[in-house]
Amino acid sequence: MGWNSWDCYGTTVTEEEVLANATFMAEHLLPFRWDTVVVDIQWYEPAARAGGYNEGAVLELDGFGRQLPAVNRFPSGAGGLGFKPLADRIHGLGLKFGLHIMRGIPRQAVHQGVPIEGTDFTAGEVADKSSVCDWNTDNYGLDHSHPGAQAYYDSQARQFAGWGVDFVKADDMLGPYFAAEIEAYRQALDRSGRDIVLSLSPGRALSLARLEHLHQNAQMWRVSDDLWDVWEDVEAQFTRLARWAPHQRPGAWADADMLPVGRIAQRAERGSERLSRLTLDEQRTMLTLWCVARSPLMLGCDLPSSPAETLDLLTNRDLLDAQGASTNNRELLRDGGLVLWAADSTASDDRFVAAFNTGTAGLSRTLPLADLGLPGPGASVAGTALSDTAFLDGVEWRGHEAWSGRDAVIRPLLGGPALLVEVPPHGVHFYRFSRVRTP
Repeated sequence: MGWNSWDCYGTTVTEEEVLANATFMAEHLLPFRWDTVVVDIQWYEPAARAGGYNEGAVLELDGFGRQLPAVNRFPSGAGGLGFKPLADRIHGLGLKFGLHIMRGIPRQAVHQGVPIEGTDFTAGEVADKSSVCDWNTDNYGLDHSHPGAQAYYDSQARQFAGWGVDFVKADDMLGPYFAAEIEAYRQALDRSGRDIVLSLSPGRALSLARLEHLHQNAQMWRVSDDLWDVWEDVEAQFTRLARWAPHQRPGAWADADMLPVGRIAQRAERGSERLSRLTLDEQRTMLTLWCVARSPLMLGCDLPSSPAETLDLLTNRDLLDAQGASTNNRELLRDGGLVLWAADSTASDDRFVAAFNTGTAGLSRTLPLADLGLPGPGASVAGTALSDTAFLDGVEWRGHEAWSGRDAVIRPLLGGPALLVEVPPHGVHFYRFSRVRTP
């Protein structure tokens, strides 16, 4: 769980802006497990601009073809110190530090024929000039039949470890799927001498056929291309997360991408500065889906300038408990605009239920508790109202809705207890049910 500079600042984020967000996170979000700060793409490009990439950019590199932070944006990195001073300050706040890197080796290093650290090889010998990214011209891929290719990744990972990097977002890895590059980068991080999380991007049409390879080589992998603050992007993740959620496990997470909440796009790839175009209900839906599917959570907003309602979204204990300590996360039903998810707490006997409305009109349904993943065959119900409790074979369930704080409304339906849900368009009700045994 953390913050990434991309949705706010694209390729142009500065040291001052990173520290401002890190300080806000430490003061307001760290108690809720938000703990990682990531500098996204082209931190090594002095002339980086909003809204795209400079073709053939002149990058800040060391003598071994490894990227260095551009000192016009990261002044503490002057004199070859790299990101160590910035990482030290972020660690001093109790947070972790991460950065983005592109697959392969800089074309600039290849054209200059720089040596690979610790070898007799040069960048030109290890590059695969036929393997290029289709949206960025900074790098060539690597020829992993040549031993110098692994040596380059090893040297880059050693440098990152020396700076104190805790998290690497390696881009242009999954669409198409570069198995040899992924394996080489995993090996480099394992050899670095530091425990560094590997996150892979972007997940274009990522197949479950890759699951075992991903489990073996990465802690996180994206399951979509970049997600922005439009409902269609959020809605498309329902299908993807239903496919990947059953396979989530500690240390190996399918990632639904950054959360474009709050104030974004100060100098971003798409659009001008704005508050998220997602409505509050749509933002709640996005947070709930990510949490009940146990996706990693990475914020895309500028934290200091985002409204108070954004902080409320990010500090909902019930949602974060589901994201951090649940199992058996699954989609139960998809019927028109109604989508039901459920999960079981691993910290208690509690159960989580999410009722989403992906439609454009309000939705009102009465749902048998037995259809919501709550165990027990419903006992017969006397009377006409059960208030906020339900009896299932000697077990009493009490629930509340996380976003409103209101008690769950339980009614009799065909002799058994059922939950009344009234969900606005593109909205969600997220319930936490607790079990209390009765005499």
